[in-house]
Amino acid sequence: MLTLYITRHGETVWNTEKKLQGWKDSELTEDGKRNARLLGERLKDTDFTAVYSSPSQRTLATAEFILGEKEIAIFQDENLREINMGDWEGQTHDFLKETYPQAYQAFWNTPHLYMPDSGESFEQLGSRVVYFLERLKREQADGNVLIVTHTVFIKALLLHMKKLQLESFWEGAYIHDTCLTVIELSDNQINILLEGDVSHLGEVTFH
Repeated sequence: MLTLYITRHGETVWNTEKKLQGWKDSELTEDGKRNARLLGERLKDTDFTAVYSSPSQRTLATAEFILGEKEIAIFQDENLREINMGDWEGQTHDFLKETYPQAYQAFWNTPHLYMPDSGESFEQLGSRVVYFLERLKREQADGNVLIVTHTVFIKALLLHMKKLQLESFWEGAYIHDTCLTVIELSDNQINILLEGDVSHLGEVTFH
């Protein structure tokens, strides 16, 4: 059986500034680093056979904090990147809401109608998700695999696992920084054990 431990990167500077990141990057905040260490403490007794991360610095740094003193290689996979938001990257939510009202509304409320002028569509991201999963299953037949990625990627992954339509993209648990999703894969069976769990963070206040 293959068990996936999937998490989002820790909080970043741009998260606190309400800016979209996508393929662009910003550094982890002190809270983000702490939360990654707390997840690492939660997973300290889990023996990982492999670790996969998006190549973004915020995900790689998060993976390193989670692993702590565990000596295990981190495989960087381009398919684990966040959705490419094109011209929206680095802009605030308020700016985008005002400048691209229809597209912004579609992105968050009717994703099946979202048509980006630049960057990726949800369908293109979904193709990356499937490609990554198929490759992962070829490379890791069983064991525990840590995957450090991004909010929209995780939502796309869950959508695929649940076999839901794009209209349901944002349903389910909110993907907070360093939240934990655990999925078991065996004989074409999918068992979602945890979705967006943040119990390791205690009474943390989210921005």
